[in-house]
Amino acid sequence: MATDRAADLVVQAPDIDTPALKTLARLANAQRIVALGAAATQAFRLIGAGNRAAVAAFCAEAGLDFAFVSGEWRLDRVRLVAFDMDSTLITIECIDEIADMQGIKAEVAAVTTSAMRGEIDFRESLRRRVALLAGLSSEALERVYAERLHISPGAERMLAGFTRAGATTLLVSGGFSFFTERLKARLGIDHALASSLEIVGGKLTGRVVGEIVDGASKAATFARLRETLAGERGLSVAIGDGANDLPMLRLAELSVAYHAKPIVRAETTCAIDHCGLDAVLNLFSGAG
Repeated sequence: MATDRAADLVVQAPDIDTPALKTLARLANAQRIVALGAAATQAFRLIGAGNRAAVAAFCAEAGLDFAFVSGEWRLDRVRLVAFDMDSTLITIECIDEIADMQGIKAEVAAVTTSAMRGEIDFRESLRRRVALLAGLSSEALERVYAERLHISPGAERMLAGFTRAGATTLLVSGGFSFFTERLKARLGIDHALASSLEIVGGKLTGRVVGEIVDGASKAATFARLRETLAGERGLSVAIGDGANDLPMLRLAELSVAYHAKPIVRAETTCAIDHCGLDAVLNLFSGAG
């Protein structure tokens, strides 16, 4: 958002009062305001908005999610939507919850947080964390899925909206295929990519089978599908929260930092901090 060229401004939050909306419209020199249909949020598209730095400061102070988007970005042009799993599609970090079954959640969670901030290499961090799980019964994975895994607010509505528009969906995770494959079937996701835990005799060995899915793997899969599906006029969307999502996020026309770390927020088209994942749909509503 380095330039101040007028675009459309989409602003949304669980509640937006009329005085704040009018103040924002004046601040952005918007031509008009269009109310957008939304389930759990209020959302508005301010046509022909500018003054981006001041808008960003106002929205931060008011607790509003906002994005400057092209007026030509319509939902029917979106061909690919990719998203991370842990702390994005779902509310938990699966490996931290598995570690809790081993009584070492705090130790593993500290490494997870450091990796998501980009402070340590993701591949090395995953090897270290998985090694700590050696000897744990594989039943712990089922318990995490059944008892602790929750879909993020708005995720199902987001997926349904993009699917109706004809977009292909892609779940990519440095986490584990045990969870991604179940979510793929449960939510009707088209493609999934994840690392796989080695299990021998009903117990985790503390090793990963095959390649670890890192930022480069995510980006390569995203790029391949984008080239196949989007063509010259199609749009792609990528959503994530951690540093290992950045290579993929950088390839998308619309990149979304979802309740994300600062390193991710700094490099994406927009951030969603106050709304659910269905807020992504509103970035394409009211366009054209």
